[in-house]
Amino acid sequence: MKIFCFAAARFSAGLLASALCASSTLAQAPEVNPPQNPRLSQFIQSVSHVEQYRDVNLSPDGKRIVWTEGGPAGTGIRLALLDDPSSQRTITACAEGTRGMESEPVFSPDGKQIAFFSSCTADHKRAVFLEEVGGGAPHQLAELDGYAHQLAWSPDGKQLSFLFVPGSMRRPSPVAPEPLPSGVIGVEGIKIQRVAALDASSGQLAEFTPENLYVYEYDWSPDSTSLAYIAAPPPGENNWWVARLFTQTQGGPAKVVVDPGTVTGSLHGLQMAVPRWSPDGKQIAFIGGLMSDQGSTGGDIYVVPSSGGQPADVTAGRHATPVWFEWLDQQSFGIAEVRGGSSHLFVYDFRKRQESTDYNLTLPDSVGAGGLEMRVAVSNSNNIGFVRTSFSEPPEVWAGDLMNLKQITHANDDLKPLWGEAKSIEWTNQNFRVQGWLLLPAHFDPSKKYPLVVYVHGGPSAANMPHWPYPGYGAVPFSAMDYFVLMPNPRGSYGQGETFTQANRKDFGYGDLRDILAGVDTVEKQYPVDDHRLGITGWSYGGFMTMFAVTQTHRFRAAVSGAGLSDWLSYYGENSIDQWMIPFFGASVYDDPQVYAKSSAINFVKNVRTPTLMVVGDRDGECPAPQSFEFWHALHDLNVPTELVVYPGEGHGFVKASDRLNVLERAVAWFQEYMPESRE
Repeated sequence: MKIFCFAAARFSAGLLASALCASSTLAQAPEVNPPQNPRLSQFIQSVSHVEQYRDVNLSPDGKRIVWTEGGPAGTGIRLALLDDPSSQRTITACAEGTRGMESEPVFSPDGKQIAFFSSCTADHKRAVFLEEVGGGAPHQLAELDGYAHQLAWSPDGKQLSFLFVPGSMRRPSPVAPEPLPSGVIGVEGIKIQRVAALDASSGQLAEFTPENLYVYEYDWSPDSTSLAYIAAPPPGENNWWVARLFTQTQGGPAKVVVDPGTVTGSLHGLQMAVPRWSPDGKQIAFIGGLMSDQGSTGGDIYVVPSSGGQPADVTAGRHATPVWFEWLDQQSFGIAEVRGGSSHLFVYDFRKRQESTDYNLTLPDSVGAGGLEMRVAVSNSNNIGFVRTSFSEPPEVWAGDLMNLKQITHANDDLKPLWGEAKSIEWTNQNFRVQGWLLLPAHFDPSKKYPLVVYVHGGPSAANMPHWPYPGYGAVPFSAMDYFVLMPNPRGSYGQGETFTQANRKDFGYGDLRDILAGVDTVEKQYPVDDHRLGITGWSYGGFMTMFAVTQTHRFRAAVSGAGLSDWLSYYGENSIDQWMIPFFGASVYDDPQVYAKSSAINFVKNVRTPTLMVVGDRDGECPAPQSFEFWHALHDLNVPTELVVYPGEGHGFVKASDRLNVLERAVAWFQEYMPESRE
């Protein structure tokens, strides 16, 4: 039994954690870093030197492309001609020889200017800059006293809009470290994110949306007079799951167009994202579905009159999950969706409910304009641009016609994977078709048997998608350490349609675990897996599934839970985003405690025999540290080998490179200790 508290940390989510860290009988002076694994260090070094790209955008005529590249040490903006990628040049407001944080370049509607954010100001505050596409030094339009993102031009080119949190330097996100609680809880420290707009000539700032609504996403009407936006009362990090669709003219009142809480039909009680005006301004389309994380959106595409009315589901019954789209004309969308763990890009006539045969492409890759969120830039000429990456190919910018794409950047061409080959695996279980990705061991020899680690994705409304690894926790490092790695997309995942995504409502842990175990059986029939050396791991919902799995089966010989949760009843009162739970459980914990108890690993903890490591940040608002403490405490009392490591200052997503490396070191060491090679 071990508990490591790195530094004299306090825990925002409960007194139990503070008491345990303070106890000298429990918190012995730890060795902060386990013995370094040379192969893991080589892996981390390799993926740390990848050039990262995001914020891809195209000029309206489709002849130019712009993007952001770089990382935490600084980002820069590059511009190139699509027909001549070697024509690249840098756009920057920084002095020669310096680098700041520059991002979100967007072309003006006439294609003559590029607006972007830059921190290269006298006091390093974020500011909006403009530069002529033909060249010349950029000029500062306005410095902003607060956090701004989602930069966009109004269609008439007269305004530049963005989401704005006045006086804040922290990006609004529930995965960021939670501030320590103080003052009147739920009243003090509430931030409001509104749409603000700058006059593109004078730089004068005006806040567009009401001060009592927290806005998540927005879109300009074609005539530049109105916005459509997804918003809810604050606190914004919690209320995205009850957000409504609004329209508003500048200076006018906000009007509710769709309220999922009161609307009838398949959208009732679900979430909305990606609002988009039709070209004639008479309709608004959006994605509606069961979503567990803002930003990781997916569902069906709905269309509603911009004046209000009953939304129509125009993609119902598809065995895939649209996650992004744009109007191409009055009856067609360009859609990017998850289909069986791959990216599917196509043109869709929603009136005929028909896919185009001429513009239809499936890639065993992740595509997006930044990060892991699927988004595609589209020009008026229907050229597209995005970042493309897979398990075998590092990220690069690609652009062109959908059926004639070409690589624009080449910074990562020389990188080669230090892990094994990826295979898409499919199986059936209880009338569901399930897909997953299997990574072979880096030094795979079919005459030998290898251990297997199951990596369960977070969400649950998400999917394991193919991508070059980041220097953090994930599935790929275990393949580099010569494990088979199964990354299943069980029921509850994106990629097989809304019925599949909603199949684990009120049933967390049960059906998804059956799907996962059936996937392990499928792999073992095809590959030389040592069934006595099976492990399981995951982060967030994957951390919960890890805890739950070891209470239901003894098949796994070792487990590592990252930022997990063990007790849905106590979790409801501890986390900072409880609104997400209602659509999944059907009621609050106070109205139906039994449905929460049914899926709580802590209620079955006496069944556990599997050695389990848990890691968590002390500022985690999504899966608070006491959830890991509960499970660790129970395993300790039951004499099951266990260890809990708490990282001070970390939220749900770890940001310190040293902490991310430390988690990997500990997880690899844990699996090696409890899944050793056979001595036979």
